[in-house]
Amino acid sequence: MIRILLVDDHPVVRLGLRGMLDAEPDLTVVGEASSGATGLAAALAEKPDVVLMDLRMPDGDGVWATGQILARVPGTRVLVLTTYETDRDILRAIEAGAGGYLLKDAAPAELAEAVRAAARGETVLAPSVASTLVRQVRRPAPPALSAREVEVLRLVARGLTNAEIGKTLFISEATVKTHLLRAFNKLDVTDRTAAVTTAMDHGLL
Repeated sequence: MIRILLVDDHPVVRLGLRGMLDAEPDLTVVGEASSGATGLAAALAEKPDVVLMDLRMPDGDGVWATGQILARVPGTRVLVLTTYETDRDILRAIEAGAGGYLLKDAAPAELAEAVRAAARGETVLAPSVASTLVRQVRRPAPPALSAREVEVLRLVARGLTNAEIGKTLFISEATVKTHLLRAFNKLDVTDRTAAVTTAMDHGLL
């Protein structure tokens, strides 16, 4: 029998999940919690095989609770079940150690099988989530700009001239040009506007 803990701040959602999962002969819900903190407490008390974890909750979100549970309840697997599929949410959950990520519109049979797979130690991902992770893996790493190059580009983005940047940073105008040229080379661009835009795209500014 696979023992399951439900962590979700919506009682109606927990009620629906409990009814759905308890109807399966090999699955049983052993506890419920409505926040990250109470989810951790319940996991410590019940030591479930699988935790179905919502992401956005009060008092410690699902990512925080996932990391805590995996660190403190050996053998427990966490399966994120949420309405959110933004890149940031997905990556944070996977980085915290979640063994899977499903959306709440999953069919009952899909959810039950996902719980079984998670209990076996397999990774379970909704197709849209898998696509997001593949995109992230394929995305090239951002260029490694130096702290000074980033400073210079931030001031460029504010519309300052090379002379003004030099005065602000207490360096010569020639040094500003050197930093800009190095940044251009690393970002594979040829002008100030493209440098700022590309750096922003990579999350460097």
